[in-house]
Amino acid sequence: MKCTYYCGSAEHTLARRQFLGGVAAGAGAVVGGLGALASPSIAKQLKREQMRVVVVNMAGGLSQLESWDPKPGTDTGGPFRAIPTSVPGVHISELLPDTAKQMHNLAIVRSINTRNNDHGKGSYMMFHGRRQTPGVQLPKLGAVAARALSPEGNSLPGHIVVTNGGGGGRGNDAAYLGPKYASMALGNGKPPQNSERPKDLTEQVDQQRNNFRRKANERFMLKRRTAMTDAYTYSYQQAEQLMRKRDVFDVSKESASDQDRYGKHDFGRHCLLARRLLENGVTFVQVTHSNYDTHNENFNFHLEQLREFDTPFGTLVGDIADRGMLESTLFVVLSEFGRTPRINGNYGRDHWGTAWSVCLGGAKIQRGAVIGKTNANGTKVDEREVDAGHMFHTYLQGLGLDSDGNFDIGGRPVPMADPSCAGITELIA
Repeated sequence: MKCTYYCGSAEHTLARRQFLGGVAAGAGAVVGGLGALASPSIAKQLKREQMRVVVVNMAGGLSQLESWDPKPGTDTGGPFRAIPTSVPGVHISELLPDTAKQMHNLAIVRSINTRNNDHGKGSYMMFHGRRQTPGVQLPKLGAVAARALSPEGNSLPGHIVVTNGGGGGRGNDAAYLGPKYASMALGNGKPPQNSERPKDLTEQVDQQRNNFRRKANERFMLKRRTAMTDAYTYSYQQAEQLMRKRDVFDVSKESASDQDRYGKHDFGRHCLLARRLLENGVTFVQVTHSNYDTHNENFNFHLEQLREFDTPFGTLVGDIADRGMLESTLFVVLSEFGRTPRINGNYGRDHWGTAWSVCLGGAKIQRGAVIGKTNANGTKVDEREVDAGHMFHTYLQGLGLDSDGNFDIGGRPVPMADPSCAGITELIA
């Protein structure tokens, strides 16, 4: 089996030289794995240059008319007003006052038409940038970002999904990019499962066990090194370092004032955890707020849910900007589709993929921009129609990536994004 270790990037050149230098000096360095980028100065440089992503999934189908594209005073507009934002001339729903104060750091695309009203298919399109095809597995946005952006020596997972419940574990969402880039779920924002040393195992005994394992591993790989043994070594060392950095996942370590600012409810805790993870070098963090499937009582539901969403999200955007991380952090607030302009007999809105909105910002996204336009009552797109594929290209370009580029998968070029689509170029700064 052919095993290619060296791609020619600056990080890999550095790691290769350090590895060869260590062997030549007889330093006994661990073969493969994470040790090559352990230098503090190198780690600091990589961290400073690293791009990051935080996605908020408004699961169920957020109403664009109660959020990013209000139509007050029309037959479809509903009872809520549109309020001014920190960008002159740009208005959003009155249900988002804290987010409105951060609009100078954000942008809105109001002209999405995915031609899809199915929850599963819509979610797949928005997270994969392509329509679901039987027999074809594609990596999710988080896996693509982790593969393209995560520093080679990072001891933390590059793709983390903070779930509303459940016990956590690894996802199966990286497809051909490999399990290294699959998501790690944090059940209700709790630290990863099995990341604590057993209480009956002392630190000294654990260290002795690991030293013995490393020596046996080094001896084995001197003659039998393959891509598979490298992957094993990497995953084991990442697990070790993950255990040592378990506190990174503990949001209770944040100050009481920060916990109060974000809110003690689940979504507030999850947004504060997202900030903590981004600050510690995690490439991609996804949090979820749900369930926006408002076929009944749409207005009462959005009144309650967006009140809970607004303050933590606005606080997160403001904190990232205040910490000097906005240029390197992409925000995306998406859903699987929007809601119908027509208000049904149960005071609800149904599924609507024909004309809806996504909010994004930070990174290389044009601050305060509004792209596209729907007609007076929001029933169709009037200007700059785009779909999920265009949005996926735009996310990658917002991170400084060439979305028309390819991944090298076993010597075969595989497009990062749908070749039939392109990014929203006027949205890239």
